[in-house]
Amino acid sequence: MSDATSQHESPSADRPDFDTMTRDIADVPAVEVITTVAVHLMSAAAVNLGLAEEGDQHKDLDEARKLITALAGLITAGAPEIGSYHAAPLRDGLKSLQLAFREASTVPDAPGEGPGEKFTGAVHG
Repeated sequence: MSDATSQHESPSADRPDFDTMTRDIADVPAVEVITTVAVHLMSAAAVNLGLAEEGDQHKDLDEARKLITALAGLITAGAPEIGSYHAAPLRDGLKSLQLAFREASTVPDAPGEGPGEKFTGAVHG
């Protein structure tokens, strides 16, 4: 057997075997998919609110509004499916983002008109 043939037959020691490291999406429980998406939306919204390490460098309230509204819709629709154990901390995070948005806005929205409030109702500090 030549060196070239043996290299193709055995996995490289310095490269991970991604086939064994990944899960088929069919094996991932719905609650995990929903909460993972929610956390990604929360993180992106926080960055766009200027709450990341770089602060105002990435601040974009229009983008934050879209992300918070999508998050509110996901949490509101998904809560009955994922249960209060998983939904409660997501709701708390959403409320924090909604309040941070209100604080970051130079002209705050009227109560009930803020991002996601059509799904959650008016948010008060």
